[in-house]
Amino acid sequence: MDSLYISIEEHLLHDFRPSDYLKKICSTSSFQQYPFDMLYKLNTTKQSPKYHGEGNVWNHTLLVVDEAAKIKMKSKNPKVLMWAALLHDIGKPSTTKKRKGRITSYDHDKVGSKLSKEFLSCFTEDKNFIYDVSNLIRYHMQILFVINNLPFADIQGMKNDTDIEEVALLGLCDRTGRLNMDKLKEEKNIEEFLKKCKNHVCRQT
Repeated sequence: MDSLYISIEEHLLHDFRPSDYLKKICSTSSFQQYPFDMLYKLNTTKQSPKYHGEGNVWNHTLLVVDEAAKIKMKSKNPKVLMWAALLHDIGKPSTTKKRKGRITSYDHDKVGSKLSKEFLSCFTEDKNFIYDVSNLIRYHMQILFVINNLPFADIQGMKNDTDIEEVALLGLCDRTGRLNMDKLKEEKNIEEFLKKCKNHVCRQT
């Protein structure tokens, strides 16, 4: 199992399209065993067609990973970014539900953060690496929350726990790793996110 983890990491860090390799291993028996089954389950996890024309979560994840591969050298830690891109939605299988005719996955960011720690702890004892990946996943939905002034926005918590520039990179990959998206609009959203985060002042109580 360790060899599969190492192989995935090699392709994440060196391939222009890591999705090609991920598609090949997705149907293997090893990928369907713990802890890789956390990713395998994405194949059967549906998403809202309104926001995800690409279909299930696995298809979306493949697009996100390829987007991350294009910009990974902008990251302070490409290894962290690439693993966060691959694992960013592993919280969706257990949180996805149909509510009033809509497919939702509330709190998949928080659940995914915990699951990413569990996944990575099977292969590495590098606590700093695990911490960084899990916190990027924990805050990857903040792009949406911050630019829309939603009550779930937690700029200060994000600043305390991770790097907003890295959150922005992962967020851009997440937003552009979809079919029929407006890339220019998504890039402007990221700019607005960073502006709001940098202008945020912590209010003492």
